[in-house]
Amino acid sequence: MGASSWPSAEEGGIVTAMTVNMGIILGFIPTDDGQVFLWSKQFLGDVTFSINEEQIPKETYEEPGWGRYARGALYALQTRGHHLNKGIIGYICGSEEHSSGLSSSAAVGIAYLLALENANDKTMSPEDNVELDRVIENEYLNLRNGILDQSAILLSKYGYLTCVDCKMKEHKFVKFAENKQSQGHTAYKILLAFSGLKNCLTNNSGYNSRVSECQKAARALLEVSDDGKSNPLLCDVDPSLYEARKSKLSLELANRARHYFSENERVIKGIQAWASGNLEDFGKLISESGRSSIYNYECGCEPMVQLYEILLKAPGVLGARFSGAGFRGCCLALVDARCADKAAAYVKKKYRMVQPKLANEIPEDRFVLICEPGGSAHIRENIQGQD
Repeated sequence: MGASSWPSAEEGGIVTAMTVNMGIILGFIPTDDGQVFLWSKQFLGDVTFSINEEQIPKETYEEPGWGRYARGALYALQTRGHHLNKGIIGYICGSEEHSSGLSSSAAVGIAYLLALENANDKTMSPEDNVELDRVIENEYLNLRNGILDQSAILLSKYGYLTCVDCKMKEHKFVKFAENKQSQGHTAYKILLAFSGLKNCLTNNSGYNSRVSECQKAARALLEVSDDGKSNPLLCDVDPSLYEARKSKLSLELANRARHYFSENERVIKGIQAWASGNLEDFGKLISESGRSSIYNYECGCEPMVQLYEILLKAPGVLGARFSGAGFRGCCLALVDARCADKAAAYVKKKYRMVQPKLANEIPEDRFVLICEPGGSAHIRENIQGQD
């Protein structure tokens, strides 16, 4: 799980990401008859289907809704020409044990892709699976997101910042520079503070509407007709052209474009700060990103905004923002490792005061998680008897 800088991914911009040492585990064995049987620790019911079934986007099934991610994985493999012979019997659980909003949909989709590929002896590159998971979310689930989450989960390297050019679909790793101030990776922790909101993004029209507004801004800036024949993105607009024509945009579209272009600038500065070991500047840029998400991109909701503001005041927090769009889930924060426990206690106390009902729905030990950097998604063979 991981990520920073949204919605640049949807608009083909430059984004940065990092995984944490928590995530989703899918235990599975292949089935020779092509049947898929799935159970979840988190959700009720079981999911059963055959790999020979044709998967159709947005079709309604009687089984539990969480099964659509597994069906989406099969759909992605089917439509991209990958023939499967074997299914899987699987049990899935998340380390945070409740809907987190922290790249969790991408993590689930990737888990099913890796399991089905492994069961059928298919070798895919991480880049291949980034594209296949994009198919799950964009085509099967009709969620208009980019490739940030998938790239973070599949490409990340422990302790490095992953930088992704979403237009060119290229990535690089940025090493954290150790200096007297940073003292290595132990100088910081990643705080995940949960809001208690669990709505699925595919049920939230606000998410997709923001993407449409960005595309309208791109068309206006490029003076392209709105005939449905072309769908330019803001990454197609040169920054100098944006500066020359931004005054022609409506207030709403101007705000969306301002967020995109300022976010790209923040990402570039953030990469420089990380490479020089300057956690303080890096944290400030994270907070500025969060502020722009609220006031320029106009996303989020009251509980998430309150949680973001509480994190900014917590002891030792260097920077905070929504983990994604801000319509559900959690906020993340970069925190001085020495203050992590104090920050977690502060957030719990203050959030309970402003959102007591939502706070009561969050398990005490899952309210605020203190995380370390993580690695990338992978298959582990023969782990019987291991925790």
